[in-house]
Amino acid sequence: MVPVDSNRPYHLHPSDTPGMNLVSVVFDGKGYPASRRSVLISLSAKKKFGFINGVVKAPDLNSTDFEQWICCNDIVIAWLLNSLSKDIKDSVIFSKTAKEFWDSLEHRFGKSNAAKLFHLQKELSMLVQGSTDISTYFTKIKRIWDELDSLNSDIVCNCNCSCDGKIKLAKSFLDQRMIQFLMGLNDVYAEARGNILMMNPLPEMDYAYSCFYKMKSKGRFMLMLNYT
Repeated sequence: MVPVDSNRPYHLHPSDTPGMNLVSVVFDGKGYPASRRSVLISLSAKKKFGFINGVVKAPDLNSTDFEQWICCNDIVIAWLLNSLSKDIKDSVIFSKTAKEFWDSLEHRFGKSNAAKLFHLQKELSMLVQGSTDISTYFTKIKRIWDELDSLNSDIVCNCNCSCDGKIKLAKSFLDQRMIQFLMGLNDVYAEARGNILMMNPLPEMDYAYSCFYKMKSKGRFMLMLNYT
């Protein structure tokens, strides 16, 4: 047999067995966005993402690639099955293709986002630093943002704009998150928060977080205005 190019989606490494686990925690019906993200990352790393989004279609029956496609398709289905609890697994086990399998999961768990969006937005609106330190507070708010991004992952603009509208919208979106982060900080950071708000444009989130983290670790609350 002629070896398959490792850069092609039909390539299978010796470790790519049906018993391999894509994720460390099986999906049991809760936390679909996080589970979905983990599966997509693993499949992308294995160059098998095309089997669930329809890009890698089944070749003609007479094609020399057909047998290898069947093998890879079945491997991906096995991996997906391993990422599910028994109850969910039993409901999709007879899917003929990995895409059909994935579409079924997306339809059942990925489309009912309204309740999850409500919960996350409510959690975000009530989140404050309180008795936690800067690291814990930032981790909590970043988790909510990441879940919101996961739910809205299909909202993408691919048009070739001649203006800089998309860039401005993206910056406005990031500025809103900066404001959310600053709003939840304790009053002990009021002066530093005010200094950041005076910056034009507002700095990146990583820069602001590093400033507050350094202030906490050094026991002082004066922000060095060295942002460029």
